Amino acid sequence: MKRREFCRHIAILGGTVVLAPLVKGCTPYVDPTATSESGPQAVPSPTAGATQRPTRTPLPTGTAKIDPTHTPEPAPGDTPQPAATTTASVTPVASAASVALVKTTNRAEGVRRAIELFGLNPVRGSRVLLKPNYNSADPAPGSTHHETMQSLVLQLNELGARSITVGERSGMGATREVLEQMGVFSLGDELGFDTVVFDELEDRDWILRQSADFHWQSGFAVPRILLDSECVVQICNLKTHRYGGHFTMSLKNGVGFAASKLGSKDYMNELHNSSYQRQMIAEINTAYSPSLIVMDGVEAFVDGGPARGTVVSPSVVLAGNDPIAIDAVGVAILRLFGTTPEVSRGTIFQQEQIARAVELGLGIDSPERINLITADPESEGYANQIRQFL
Repeated sequence: MKRREFCRHIAILGGTVVLAPLVKGCTPYVDPTATSESGPQAVPSPTAGATQRPTRTPLPTGTAKIDPTHTPEPAPGDTPQPAATTTASVTPVASAASVALVKTTNRAEGVRRAIELFGLNPVRGSRVLLKPNYNSADPAPGSTHHETMQSLVLQLNELGARSITVGERSGMGATREVLEQMGVFSLGDELGFDTVVFDELEDRDWILRQSADFHWQSGFAVPRILLDSECVVQICNLKTHRYGGHFTMSLKNGVGFAASKLGSKDYMNELHNSSYQRQMIAEINTAYSPSLIVMDGVEAFVDGGPARGTVVSPSVVLAGNDPIAIDAVGVAILRLFGTTPEVSRGTIFQQEQIARAVELGLGIDSPERINLITADPESEGYANQIRQFL
């Protein structure tokens, strides 16, 4: 069993803070023989008898610079690596996924309590790559709230993260300007984390990922730093997405890891003009496996989005490590408050982002596998309402 799967199963069995020391090693195994010009690549642990999850394993890669015929070319000084096409097979799903739920309007307190309630510490001693939601410089829930960001970084430090790097690519505005407006660089100076602006990376810093099963014409590119990270943590918001995503939570937040445009290839133009946009969103998430996801649902958009919309106050913070479970609970909350026809249609697991994520083995495959964890009567009462919509 891989270490990250071990973490997930401890959560399933009711792991609490007491068990946290047992899982401090929940980071990818690094094969010292698998080298690249930037250092070792994360590969699955070769534990005997382990059940491998191919969609969590880096697919064959090449440089991400694409010519008009979609044939990968090397960046200057690189050795060409053809991007082989493979089949992304479906793997066994997790037996259950725990999602900690805290009913609160206090973001800082909610983040702390939700992480504590979730009961795992996957960051101790690890280099953490933190992906917030700064798609634009609009106030929460349009983008990550400053208090949520500050609280999570403080918690990661308290949990013993060796280092924290914030990485982002904005979709509505220049990323550096968005991060400056949202005070991210200043917060980094204050709390001691680094910030990487993904769309300022060189072409050689991106890795192309392809599969015959993907809906992407020639794959998509993600930053090398993502594949090299020991621990990936997400902050996502709770909101709808009027530009084809239908909703934007954990799975959609992963789009900020993908390149917008490299060379002649415009990835985001392809994504937003495809009738398979929601399936393509899920496919980006095959590039990594989050160790921790925090959803700020203190406020939410029930229509519009991702930058502006009708605001409601679910007053909730969630924590988990299964993106399907987190998004399913989020969609249930939107339905509880009344939302768009697209988000209301069918069952939650028929939503195309979630259905495709299930096909790819990115987490649980049904609402019955979601274990909502609470620690007070108000949160439990709220969880019971949400369960009715799951």
